[in-house]
Parts: sequence; structure tokens; C-alpha cells
Amino acid sequence: MILNGITVGIILILIGLYGMIAKKHVFKIIFGLIIISTGLVLFFVSVGYVDTGAAPIVSGDTTYVDPLPHTLMLTTIVVEVCTTTLALVLALKIYEKYKTLDISTLEDL
Repeated sequence: MILNGITVGIILILIGLYGMIAKKHVFKIIFGLIIISTGLVLFFVSVGYVDTGAAPIVSGDTTYVDPLPHTLMLTTIVVEVCTTTLALVLALKIYEKYKTLDISTLEDL
């Protein structure tokens, strides 16, 4: 099995999806979201990579690397940081009010 960026990205997405579905603790769900986002960034950056490509600055007959996927992934990283911060603040407020972060216990309240 060849572990390139695309394969590792898909594996990370699946691990994060499992963490979000199977776990009942709020922090573990948030960490699953972080792992999914990291897998998506790795996947799309790997898809946008061209092995023999050059930077799209010089004109000529060479194959160019498309900078759009990399630019979009930088934006995704910024959105991921904001989403993670908001989720952690909400988890902190939930803990301050209910003194637990277990989903099963919070459903009963």
C-alpha cells in the first residue's frame, strides 16, 4: 500500500468521522472535527500537487502547478481555527453551567 497525501488524507477523514460519531465526550467530538479538517487540507493539497510542475510565474512550455487549491486550503485553515475556538468556548460554557461534558448526561438534563 502506497501512503501518499491523498491516501493519508482519506484515512484521517475516516478517523475523524469515527471520532465524531462514536465518542460521547464533547472534547473528543471537537478533536474529531479537527482531524477531519486536517485530512481535508492534506487531501486537497495533495490533489493540487503536480510532480513535474513549475510555479505559474514564468511563461513557457512547462507544466504549471495550479495555486488555487493551496490558496483555498489556507482559507480553510483559518476557518478551522475559528470554528475550533468557537467549539471550545461553547464546551467551556456548557461545563460551567452543567459541570459535565458527557453527551449522554447532557441529553438527560
